[in-house]
Amino acid sequence: MSIEAVVDRFFTAVEAGDTATLTEIYSPDAGIWHNYDDVTQTREESLRTLGYLHHVAGPMRYTEVRREVVADGVVQQHVVVLSGRAEGLRMPAMLRIVVDGDRVRRIEEYVDPAPLNQRLTQSSAHENRRN
Repeated sequence: MSIEAVVDRFFTAVEAGDTATLTEIYSPDAGIWHNYDDVTQTREESLRTLGYLHHVAGPMRYTEVRREVVADGVVQQHVVVLSGRAEGLRMPAMLRIVVDGDRVRRIEEYVDPAPLNQRLTQSSAHENRRN
């Protein structure tokens, strides 16, 4: 499978909240690093995060995609458009994805999660007032 095919499959699974396919795509020892907290998540931690994100803000779409294939993966800039409790929120991001064979071995994610966190906090507060 080509690097682009692996990456396309990855983003399709993220958009759909398909954690079963993401489990197949991630290498067992995959690391997912975030610029905003300088933490590298394990595959399992990333799957939980993506599952939660899809539950509260999915389905999501990737728009304005600009991708550059490099020797061992891709660098992709895009805008994530969220739904659910984050309806209409647009989050610009950039990812460096390292592909090994037909698996994603590493992701370096550059994004500002503050707008999403703020929206989810406001949404939770609003729901709590209604209950």
